[in-house]
Amino acid sequence: MDIHGTVKPGFEPVRAAFEENFLRRGEVGAACAAVVNNDVVVDLWGGLADPKSGRRWTADTVVNVFSTTKGMASMAVLHAASNGLFGFDDLVADHWPEFAAKGKERITVRQLLAHQAGLSAIDTKLDAAALADPDTMAGALAAQAPAWQPGTRHGYHGISLGWYESELIRRTDPKGRTIGRYFNDEIAQPLGVDFWIGLPESVGDERIARLQADWYRTKMLANLSKMPRDFVKGFLNPRSLTARTFGNPAMLGKPARYNEPSMRQLELPASNGHGTARAIAVAYGDLAAGGPRLGISPEVTAQIAAAATDPTDGPHDLVMATDTRFSLGYCKPWDGFDFGSPSAFGTPGAGGSLGFADPERSLGFAYVMNKLDYHLFDDPRELALREAVSDCLKAIQN
Repeated sequence: MDIHGTVKPGFEPVRAAFEENFLRRGEVGAACAAVVNNDVVVDLWGGLADPKSGRRWTADTVVNVFSTTKGMASMAVLHAASNGLFGFDDLVADHWPEFAAKGKERITVRQLLAHQAGLSAIDTKLDAAALADPDTMAGALAAQAPAWQPGTRHGYHGISLGWYESELIRRTDPKGRTIGRYFNDEIAQPLGVDFWIGLPESVGDERIARLQADWYRTKMLANLSKMPRDFVKGFLNPRSLTARTFGNPAMLGKPARYNEPSMRQLELPASNGHGTARAIAVAYGDLAAGGPRLGISPEVTAQIAAAATDPTDGPHDLVMATDTRFSLGYCKPWDGFDFGSPSAFGTPGAGGSLGFADPERSLGFAYVMNKLDYHLFDDPRELALREAVSDCLKAIQN
């Protein structure tokens, strides 16, 4: 094993759990960080960033974290709302008139961020050129009809959410920035953290972990115990809402494609963030402490810490085919994914990564890795680390 980094006194069990991931759970390369009261108490990394070449994971290795990106991107939304660019109960169409098409005129920002808008799928055919053009994407998003009556149901906007967030910011920001640029200017640079939505060419290959993405639709059938059966059934049916949510353009549903430089550089604010575990934990740690370094308003921090409001027809997710809970761009804890106190919020990523804040414990946590597994939530590697941090906090507080 090749484990590096530090843990503060009292957090030694987290290092033991990290080592155990390599010994017993097939870890290849990974990093874990935890921040308590804005103090980095865990900062670990180890293994191989690229098994083929033998390149090792280092302190500044970055990796694609898939949907863990959503939580980072949503920090830009919280910042924009804190600075009066829009309110969560505003109508989206008040800031983006074209959005009102196809029955979307009454959708609020809050409903959109809670995955209740019915806009998980995009029917306009997309390609790499469209993804790189904000105006083209805005047209495709505005033309989409909701898949259900907004506010009545919810379904994970697995890829589309980031684009809707980006256009909302672009329409309200005086500088007209996309969410990736806004995040860099207002979140990453003030915190001094290495996280990007759309990886710049200045980040060399020697810093980027190569995804071990032996992840195919057909292999989902061999991993049914790790996912809701109806989710797998929907994912394999091209006509289902689940497949339509993740399948346009098709290249976004193929994790190995994210190793390509052209894909890394695209600004995909729901699925293409690259960074270190330390960066994610520091950012969430600031939010857990009330957002003092970022200038997040007390009203916004109170709203994100509050319990989520389920849609009127209950918490069953029409895309994920299981119960879920969302608020303001984040997952909130539920019985099937109990990652913290009721005030906690965060997002997991495909393959096993996770970032979250728990204001009740002033905790920011992150786990990232390059070997992808099939768990939608509670990947055993991440869960072991998260539980070790929790146990350490309990022991210290007692």
